[in-house]
Amino acid sequence: MRRNIFVTLAIAAPLMLTSPVLAGNPAHIQQLLTTNECMGCDLSNEDLRYAHLIGADLRDANLSGSTLIEANLEGADMTGANLDGSNLTGAMVTNASLNDSNLDNVNFTRAMVYDADVTGASMNNLDLTSAQIFDTGIGIGGQDPAFD
Repeated sequence: MRRNIFVTLAIAAPLMLTSPVLAGNPAHIQQLLTTNECMGCDLSNEDLRYAHLIGADLRDANLSGSTLIEANLEGADMTGANLDGSNLTGAMVTNASLNDSNLDNVNFTRAMVYDADVTGASMNNLDLTSAQIFDTGIGIGGQDPAFD
């Protein structure tokens, strides 16, 4: 009898002591995938890898910690969005609006970032390993001679 109680407690204790993973709102995920519009949505820590979000309205959305590996964000409007700590490895970010967004700690490894508007965006600690960046205000070190 004691052994059964001990085994039950040994199995149940870790389950009771773990905290749930904080993630976005499932209704917001459904809204995004159905309408391609999710302004101000909570999509934090969501797995959106391979998502086709072409022209998506993600203004002021919380995408912090989200996984957007190989997502297609062509023409997406992410003005004011929080992407802090998001993984955009291999993502296509073409003609997207990222102005006034939080891009701190974003992983852009092998991402294609073409003609994206990053005016006013916070861009601390970006991972740009093998990223292709064209006509976008993201640089790798150095100083622009226009500001000398």
